[in-house]
Amino acid sequence: GFFQSSAVEVDIKDASNATCLYADWMMRFLITYESNNGDYKTTTLNLSSSVTHNGSVCGNDTQAALVAVQFGEGHSWSINITKNNETYQGDFITLTYNTNDTAVFPDAKRKGPVTVLVKDPLHPVQLNTVFVCHNSYFIEAENTTQIFWNVTVQAFVQNGTVSKKESRCPADTPTSAPTVPPTIANVTTAFTTTLSPAPTTAPKPVENPDTGNYSLKSGNKTCFLATVGLQLNVSQDKPLLININPKTTVADGTCGNTTATLKLNDGNSTLIGF
Repeated sequence: GFFQSSAVEVDIKDASNATCLYADWMMRFLITYESNNGDYKTTTLNLSSSVTHNGSVCGNDTQAALVAVQFGEGHSWSINITKNNETYQGDFITLTYNTNDTAVFPDAKRKGPVTVLVKDPLHPVQLNTVFVCHNSYFIEAENTTQIFWNVTVQAFVQNGTVSKKESRCPADTPTSAPTVPPTIANVTTAFTTTLSPAPTTAPKPVENPDTGNYSLKSGNKTCFLATVGLQLNVSQDKPLLININPKTTVADGTCGNTTATLKLNDGNSTLIGF
């Protein structure tokens, strides 16, 4: 059916053929895009029955683990996972959807791959513990809603055996059962009842943000350059204005042949990706 989505299972082995990273989960994406006639439409991107995990790596004390999956007509999703002495935690989630896939985006005005970068909101998990979340949870960013459920993940697996000790997500309770896979209808209802309405008029900024110069290098050449002042206007119960301070903001990211990603971290839990 239209809302059916396939499960993903990734079992990454190390050099000795022992499991070092295990993940089994279900996910789908709600994406709002502009059509050829200027209207905005919301479509559902489901996993196909054929999913690859090229590029996934175990990680170690100095290198992040990576779960990377590819599916459908040029779509991909990945999460890098870091660890410290006692815990591991998801870092950035990267979704790339391809509007050339006419089955999902039949009349998209913009053609080609679109990449969305978002910080993983979940809390750290103790090492030698498997993270489990049966109930669905949502991550919103840049006209997309990522929906996950029936999640089982353990990074940095010890001795090749997935732990029986579980860390459960806040959405789960001791008596909760796996939820019905969400649809556009019940996702809309959930957000309608939990999110506060945006203010009718945007607050006037107290001051203009300082202009920052951010750049990335590939070897000895600059591959990404941005000169920009950034101010975030966050609609909550009370509107919140955040100026990004270039003096405390660190630029990071990657450059490729066809895609470049700039990540800005202001040191106060504000992360922006271009």
